[in-house]
Amino acid sequence: MTATALSPEIRTVASLSERCDRCSAAAKLEVTVAGGGSLAFCGHHSNKHAADIARVAARVELEEGFGWVGGVPTA
Repeated sequence: MTATALSPEIRTVASLSERCDRCSAAAKLEVTVAGGGSLAFCGHHSNKHAADIARVAARVELEEGFGWVGGVPTA
């Protein structure tokens, strides 16, 4: 996926301490929603809902080494 002006900011971080808001597994992705607030997702749920996450996200933080199908890290 190529980043565009409408794409969320995508960054990698060394690790995330959050738990998935869907199933409580270790989070691999944390999203800051454009309207405010944030959600965390495990690898399974972040890839399952990648299109929805990318549509509402202002910023996405990915745990280093995690391959999210929703985008490519920019920094």
